[in-house]
Amino acid sequence: MPRAADRDRIYYRRRYTPEVIELCVRWYVTYRLSYRDISAMMAERHS
Repeated sequence: MPRAADRDRIYYRRRYTPEVIELCVRWYVTYRLSYRDISAMMAERHS
């Protein structure tokens, strides 16, 4: 059985925290937002 990848390794050397990245991906997939919409929402959120 293959071993699961470590979550922390995926986010290694990223600018944002894993929680912020996962939140943006969730919004992008669930609500079909554009990258521009997500970046505007994150700017309002001060992240």
